[in-house]
Amino acid sequence: MATIHPFPALRPKPGFASRICELPYDVMSSDEARAMAHDNPLSFLHVSKPEIDLEPSTDLYDPRVYAKGRENFQRLIRDGSLSQDKASCLYLYRQVMGEHSQVGIVAAASCEDYTKDIIKKHELTRPDKEDDRVRHIETLDSQTGPVFLTYRAVPRVDAFVAKKTQETPDVDFTGKDGVRHMAWAIRDESDIAMLRREFEQIPSLYVADGHHRSAAAVRVWKKRQATSPSSAFFLAVIFPHNQMQILPYNRVVKDLNRLGLDGFAQRMRQLGHFEIHAQPSPTGKHEICVFLDGVWNVFRWRKDLIPKDDPTAQLDVSLLQQHVLAPLLGIDDPRTSKRIQFVGGIRGTGELEQLVRSGEWAVAFSLFPTQIEDLMQIADQGGIMPPKSTWFEPKLRDAMFCHMI
Repeated sequence: MATIHPFPALRPKPGFASRICELPYDVMSSDEARAMAHDNPLSFLHVSKPEIDLEPSTDLYDPRVYAKGRENFQRLIRDGSLSQDKASCLYLYRQVMGEHSQVGIVAAASCEDYTKDIIKKHELTRPDKEDDRVRHIETLDSQTGPVFLTYRAVPRVDAFVAKKTQETPDVDFTGKDGVRHMAWAIRDESDIAMLRREFEQIPSLYVADGHHRSAAAVRVWKKRQATSPSSAFFLAVIFPHNQMQILPYNRVVKDLNRLGLDGFAQRMRQLGHFEIHAQPSPTGKHEICVFLDGVWNVFRWRKDLIPKDDPTAQLDVSLLQQHVLAPLLGIDDPRTSKRIQFVGGIRGTGELEQLVRSGEWAVAFSLFPTQIEDLMQIADQGGIMPPKSTWFEPKLRDAMFCHMI
């Protein structure tokens, strides 16, 4: 069953949190990070993307990048901007984005649970990205970016969280993007024991976001387990499934692979219902909106193309890849092709229109969000989802909590 551990988090001073905590390292380019942090020496981007403090031509995997990250991390600790709690705690982390609110339990998750598949995965990882996170963790002796986990909601845990979050938070700030972040420490030993017992009854946790971080943490543990007991755990924020917000992960493609507008539309009609329609966003599963030649079209799959017993193949991202992107548009490997771009739903459908109208892209596909129940079912069956199947919002902020190893 699932194991969670309290730990003494390294956290920002409450008054500094809004200046320190930042979006994850992998949702922005180095140039974007450099612009965001240029007038803020406290920005955690100096730690999570330390290449911004070196020459722009510096290779991202240069040893100097990791050394600079450690130097900047230690500076934040020395000057008291980050300080470690004296006792081990569990924590709550609430995020509010518009009308959406979610509260997760911040804990040290078990690397052993990960290896035993109690913590289930649904994506493949890339060795170069794993290597990067291993070097970052080992150089800092800390996990500074949490893994985003989910579980099937438990009423008793929900009730405890609802009561605890009525108290005044330790940290409360709103980021420049309008997302509000709040944190509470759970110090009472009986509360900690109760939560640990409840999680011991939960059969599985699921990696929603952070496959490379969790895989890297396990690699570090396997190297350090004889000398560093704390490396047996990794930093996680664990949310109930019914609070998760998944946005679509849309696609744009460079060209129509010599089909032409009429040829592409004709081939789409062979696959299902395809007609001009004003709406830019699908209203349900197995419906896709397609921006082509300056107008939106709605597309619905032929029922015989939707497998009945394969939850992975039933996903719209899978159907699109199998029946459109590969055979019609020649995108055989979306992981490596330069003719496709993935656009997170946070950017909206206006971004899709702009890209196509620019003339650099020929067609855009607006998808219905993958559902959390689909993710859990696929993970339970040991399946792997296609790349870029989910976009979770809001993103967890780095440095809200750090786990020292």
